Amino acid sequence: MAEYIENELGRISIDREVISQFAGHAALDCFGIVGMATISMKDGLAKLLKGDNVSKGVSVNQAEDGGLIIDFHIIVAYGVNIKTVVDNLVNTVKYQIEDYTTVNVNSINVFVEGVRVID
Repeated sequence: MAEYIENELGRISIDREVISQFAGHAALDCFGIVGMATISMKDGLAKLLKGDNVSKGVSVNQAEDGGLIIDFHIIVAYGVNIKTVVDNLVNTVKYQIEDYTTVNVNSINVFVEGVRVID
């Protein structure tokens, strides 16, 4: 399913995978985030995702009013204030997605799946 933007010249379709990738890369640019995570249903362990796989740690859904609901599964750096990191993530991603797509972001849910020590 895709998000649609209409203007006087026509209709623009943005696939949710594109929004997921953009949101994942925007999240990785935030201080304190080591990477995105995916949960293995087999053993319940979080796996660190980087590069082109970041979209697997992001879920994008459409709300009834047409806005976006974005879920992040992240791994944070050891020793950082998790609330501060998550607040920065939410504000940064909301601004960038709305600026990039002009689609409203209704909510961003963040699930911290692990902590890693940065070398």
